[in-house]
Amino acid sequence: MSLRRETKREDDARTGALLDAVDKAFDYDGLAQYDDPDFEDVVLFGIAGDPAQQYPPAGHNYPKRG
Repeated sequence: MSLRRETKREDDARTGALLDAVDKAFDYDGLAQYDDPDFEDVVLFGIAGDPAQQYPPAGHNYPKRG
C-alpha cells in the first residue's frame, strides 16, 4: 500500500479551492435554499480545521497533523 504525499503548497491550494467552492455552495449568490450553520461549521472544520480545537480529539491518535 502506498501513501499519497503532497507538499504544503499543494495542500494549501486544494484547501483554498475547497473553501471557494463551499462559499459558493452555502451562499449561491444569495439564493441558497437552506440555512444550517451547524452543518456549515462541520464542513468548514473538515476542510480547514480549527486551530482553537485539539485535533485529533483526546483518546484518538490518528491522523496527526503537524
